[in-house]
Amino acid sequence: MMEHVRSWLMARKPETTEIGLDDDLIDTRVIDSLAFVEFVLFIEELLGHEIMITESNVAALRTLRGIHDHVLARTER
Repeated sequence: MMEHVRSWLMARKPETTEIGLDDDLIDTRVIDSLAFVEFVLFIEELLGHEIMITESNVAALRTLRGIHDHVLARTER
């Protein structure tokens, strides 16, 4: 699933050649605040269920490592 996430992000910002696991996706302008909503919807589609949006989830969704550790890993177990 992580490769799908990375591919979606890279398609949104083709001039980006690398996204590090700890790069903040918003601060590095890989996505903006409006695209963040689309990004959450994309992840929900991958997971097949809605993500409960909390302050800690929003923070986790800002990096690839956070997405993996706090969102995707819970589904892969």
